[in-house]
Amino acid sequence: MVDRSVLVTGGAGGLGGAVTAAFVEAGWRVVVPVRDGSPDAGPAAGGVVRVVADLTDSDQTTEAVRTAAGEVGAPLRAVVNLVGGYASGGLVHETPVAEFERMISLNLRPTYLVTSAALPYLIEAGGGAVVCVASRAALAPFPGAAGYVTAKAAVLAFAAAVAVEYRSSGVRCNTVVPSVIDTPANRAGQPGADPARWVKPAEIAPVIRFLAGDESAPTSGAVVPVYGRA
Repeated sequence: MVDRSVLVTGGAGGLGGAVTAAFVEAGWRVVVPVRDGSPDAGPAAGGVVRVVADLTDSDQTTEAVRTAAGEVGAPLRAVVNLVGGYASGGLVHETPVAEFERMISLNLRPTYLVTSAALPYLIEAGGGAVVCVASRAALAPFPGAAGYVTAKAAVLAFAAAVAVEYRSSGVRCNTVVPSVIDTPANRAGQPGADPARWVKPAEIAPVIRFLAGDESAPTSGAVVPVYGRA
């Protein structure tokens, strides 16, 4: 019997499919928010519940989290924040502030809204875990992506704050830091690169599932590199 739920944002994305499958295989009820009109908004596979929500909207996020926490006998015990995005641009003085702010909104706002809405349910369930996804770029920036770099660094700082604030409530928060993930979108965007060196979604997914589960109970505030050979 399924006895716990996890909310996986970005669960229909390149990394999200592998993460969702890892939790289903481990016996979790998995709730995956999708945007209205998305091709992923149809019927879900066994063990997965899809809920339509725009995770940049506070009210819709609250409802999605309520759905994740609403299954009797399978309380919400984990949140995995995968939603984000990347856009390259010019140097800082060449980047419009609207583009800079778009990266913040896309990468940080959903993580904040989802986590904030979920924390009371995690506390009520007796504790749980939040897993965020940042990027190696937050630790080792490269030119032409100041908005993305800043947003992912903010995710690291936010996760550290959650870990400190909710330690006494039994809620842990850790961050996974990938290099380049081997997804179709990244292959299309970097045709001259060697994807054999990139980290695969199926390699990251077990790390995330471990950080969400009881096996990692002593661990909070960690920044976990998952670089592959990149």
